[in-house]
Amino acid sequence: MIPVLIIGRKGSRVKDKNVTPLLGRPLVMYPIMAAQNSRLATDIFVSTDCPKIRDLALKNKCQYIERPAYLATNEALAEDAFKHGFEAIKSIKNADPEFVVLLFANGATITPGIIDEGIEFLRKHPDLDSAVTVSKYNMFSALRARKIEDGLVKPFVDPKLFDNATCDRDSQGDTYFVDCSVFVLRTRCFDYSKGEVPFRWIGRKVHPLYQEGGCDIDFEWQFAMVEHWLKSHGFSETQTPYGK
Repeated sequence: MIPVLIIGRKGSRVKDKNVTPLLGRPLVMYPIMAAQNSRLATDIFVSTDCPKIRDLALKNKCQYIERPAYLATNEALAEDAFKHGFEAIKSIKNADPEFVVLLFANGATITPGIIDEGIEFLRKHPDLDSAVTVSKYNMFSALRARKIEDGLVKPFVDPKLFDNATCDRDSQGDTYFVDCSVFVLRTRCFDYSKGEVPFRWIGRKVHPLYQEGGCDIDFEWQFAMVEHWLKSHGFSETQTPYGK
């Protein structure tokens, strides 16, 4: 059994974000479609407190997990919602999964086939904890990061940690971010004491699944960026790249 668990709540900085139309489809439909088109995933579960997300999930033959109110606040952590969903899946299926695929309702940038790529890689490498999507964002490297301290702009990390770095954003080496599109996990990853913040659910031995421009949507300006990503990857209002 390899279940896909999608989490998304009603509340958000952007009103109704997870059901906002993107190329004519509610945002949450993109992770649902990615799960539906995985060859290896066996079940799809959607954990939410949002009636609109619930109805879309049930309409698309996903199984619904009621997200408790205490996990649906602005302060609630995704890691706690994931663990709640994982425990619910084990109870519903009365079995331990081989892997669990975690997706966010606001994560549309999922390259077709990348879920199965992660599953297949972990099957070949039992020593690894997880496989997660990463995107290269050299413009946001730690060298360029700043903080405001005593009213002044100061380096977030010591620039001396970067040998031979210059103002060229590529000079410090490539900087990859976990882009929150796809997480393929072994069940041992749900022992968060074995992980590290901010993604305690991925363990420590993590395989990268490379993408370009992946992200989850948290601000209104990201909708235009993700729409561009979708169009660049074969999505339109009438077509998807699945099944080609």
